[in-house]
Amino acid sequence: MSVNDLSTSTQNYLKVIWSLTEWSAEPVTATLISRQTGLRISSVSDAMRKLGSQGLISHAPYGSVELTDEGRTYAVAMIRRHRLIETFLVDALGYTWDQVHDEAENMEHAVSDFFVARLDEFLGHPERDPHGDPIPAADGTVPALDARSLTDMAAAMEKGTEKLRVTVERISDSDPELLKHFEENGIVVGAVLTVTEGAPFSEALEVTVDKASQAVPLGNIATDALFVSTASPTSA
Repeated sequence: MSVNDLSTSTQNYLKVIWSLTEWSAEPVTATLISRQTGLRISSVSDAMRKLGSQGLISHAPYGSVELTDEGRTYAVAMIRRHRLIETFLVDALGYTWDQVHDEAENMEHAVSDFFVARLDEFLGHPERDPHGDPIPAADGTVPALDARSLTDMAAAMEKGTEKLRVTVERISDSDPELLKHFEENGIVVGAVLTVTEGAPFSEALEVTVDKASQAVPLGNIATDALFVSTASPTSA
């Protein structure tokens, strides 16, 4: 059976469940899914029962939700479609990275497995989408990405360390306006940033993009959306 044989609703739920585990160790619950999708908790609970009866998830009443092997296969197939379509829209059609998420959400349910394979070939088998997210391979393997949120990276700074030098590996695409703000300030995938503490009591970090003259203050919402790795001393 192909992922196309699943209903749009089922495709979406599986993709959301997988996405919630990609960058977080927090157990996935119906409440968390409801918060992510904006759907009523009763609707989510009904859907989880249906997915469980189909063998796509394991779910104990009032407990966490986990994808079965079959469920994960379909979820990763949908993630692959979504990220390849986003990459195509940016690379081939000139979309900006803040415009592609909703378009890909609509298109991913309509395309065939054959189309996805041809799209992957056309794009040269990219490993990451415009936001830095790993694109699953055709066999379901997901390229590893060694990155942590800037919030966590900064919190782990050794006491007395004046600054942190990092490379942007991934940026969450959940807020298009935040993506615009990042791009306007040169904070894009691959950028090297110097990070220092902000003003006292500001709860912000000061971020300077390499070769930029002015620091950009970023609060927790922004630093939570940035996933970074430690930059090499020679990064420029």
